[in-house]
Amino acid sequence: MDFTFTEEQQAAAEAAQGVFAGVAPDGVPSPALTRGAAVADDFDRALWARLADADLLSLLLDPAYGGAGLDAVALCLVLRESAKALARVPLLESCAAAAVVQAYGGPASGSAAAPKTALLTAAGRGEIVLTVASHGRTGHDPAELAVTARRDGDTWILDGVQTAVPWAHGADYTVVPAHVPAHLAARSGADRVDPDHAEPGRTILALVPRGHEGVVHAEQVSTTGERLAEVRLESARIASADVIDADGAWEWLRGLLTTGTCALALGLGENVLRMTAEYTGRREQFGFPVATFQAVAVQAADRYIDLRAMEATLWQAAWRIASGTQGALPTAGDIAVAKIWASEGVRRIVQTAQHLHGGFGADVEYPLHRYHAWAKHLELSLGPAAAHEEALGDLLAAHPLG
Repeated sequence: MDFTFTEEQQAAAEAAQGVFAGVAPDGVPSPALTRGAAVADDFDRALWARLADADLLSLLLDPAYGGAGLDAVALCLVLRESAKALARVPLLESCAAAAVVQAYGGPASGSAAAPKTALLTAAGRGEIVLTVASHGRTGHDPAELAVTARRDGDTWILDGVQTAVPWAHGADYTVVPAHVPAHLAARSGADRVDPDHAEPGRTILALVPRGHEGVVHAEQVSTTGERLAEVRLESARIASADVIDADGAWEWLRGLLTTGTCALALGLGENVLRMTAEYTGRREQFGFPVATFQAVAVQAADRYIDLRAMEATLWQAAWRIASGTQGALPTAGDIAVAKIWASEGVRRIVQTAQHLHGGFGADVEYPLHRYHAWAKHLELSLGPAAAHEEALGDLLAAHPLG
């Protein structure tokens, strides 16, 4: 089999390299590491406009919506480049949210498709920004269980809390997964769940506009020093036209977000190892560059092996999502393996980099501490390695390979 990237995928990566070439990785220092540092109120709008001009926000959208019609592999190639510069844009969240609306949200043609077409076309041009509430109530429980939903005529009523929602203060819409509890199926009247649209235990996706009635954003700050939001929904009414009610939509979106996070971890790790190689190559002890010392070389080699494992498992997961190929395990198995390697690998890479940089690695005038903070955030986002190891174990138990 030929696993080389297509010309279109390579072109997307090259375009991303051009856009991110001049982006400094030290835009907003972490308040935990720099005294008095302020959290940015918004993402990098100028960079967002350049991404739109390069047609990198519409990679996953069909030509009917002004997109390139590419796949998860192309998106991961672009995300990989963005992480090298610690680009402060909702690239993963907005592209993934637009993709799930395209795949699962409403009709693709006819008069009823007009709102969907308008939303996706604007999102591809960067005029509408989307994000996803994917961390649940505490960051450790399933996101789809943090908010409950019940149908009331032509609307859905949402109640619950989603924590650590990225870019929510600047996004036009937040995609919120919500759960229809089983006990609502037995109710009657306005609370009665239509079994044709919302089975007990089913997850729906609601597109919640910023500033919507019944929605409150509370301030939070991430490990990276970025502004997050705790999104509280208090009897928020969402029109049925803004709700994705389709089997598998949330699982597909969560898988794409997790795989994209692995791509970010890979790009970050690659740049950190490059920085470490450059530093140890010019830092001398006893008249020789420290990179020539065996102990340093062995540690760097181990981290290179981590990167190659992160890369191999990432492309396997992205290819499974893009192709829809069925294997011995569901696609979720490959995604879990990729996230295990991404979480463990990026943590080891930044720890080794800090160690080999010595005291210089903790200097806030040098960008390595920013990469360390971002690495910790990516390690834990959408579940640490242990959570995905448990999920992989459950999959293996349900789908024995013998």
